[in-house]
Amino acid sequence: MAPQNPPHHAMMWAMASLLLALAALTTGLYAGFLVCFMIGIMPGLKPLPDDQFAAAMRRFNEKVPGPAFLVLFLGVIAFPVAALVVPVDGRTSAEGGLVAGALACAVLSHLVTVSGNIPLNSALAPMTRAQLLVNVVEAAERDAAAAASVSAD
Repeated sequence: MAPQNPPHHAMMWAMASLLLALAALTTGLYAGFLVCFMIGIMPGLKPLPDDQFAAAMRRFNEKVPGPAFLVLFLGVIAFPVAALVVPVDGRTSAEGGLVAGALACAVLSHLVTVSGNIPLNSALAPMTRAQLLVNVVEAAERDAAAAASVSAD
C-alpha cells in the first residue's frame, strides 16, 4: 500500500537525517574536546606546582562553559533524543539501537561530569592560594602517614 502522505514522509526522513547529522557532529566535536584536554592540556599542566595548576584550572573553568561548549554539551544528549523520537517509517531496529547506544554512552559520560568533575571544579573555584597550600600540606601529611604505616608493617 502506498504512503498516504509522501511529502510528510520525505519531511520526516529529512528531519531525522538532519538530527542524526547534528548528533554525529556535536558528539564528534565534544569527543575531540575531551581527547584534546586529556592528551594535551592535562599532561601539559601536570609538571606545574599545585598553586599554578589550580590557577590554570580556575581559568579553564571560567572560560570553557561558554555558549559553544554548552551547545556541544547539551547537543550530545538532545540531538540523539530528538532523532529517536522523530517518527520515521522504515527505520530498522539496528539503526535505532545504534542511536540509543550512543545516547546511553553520552548520558553516562555526562553523569560522570555532573557528579564528579563539576563538583571538583566548583570546590576549586573559591579556593585562595593559602587554602590551596593548606590542602597540599594536608595531602602530603596524609601521604607521609600512609607511607610510614606501610613501612611499619
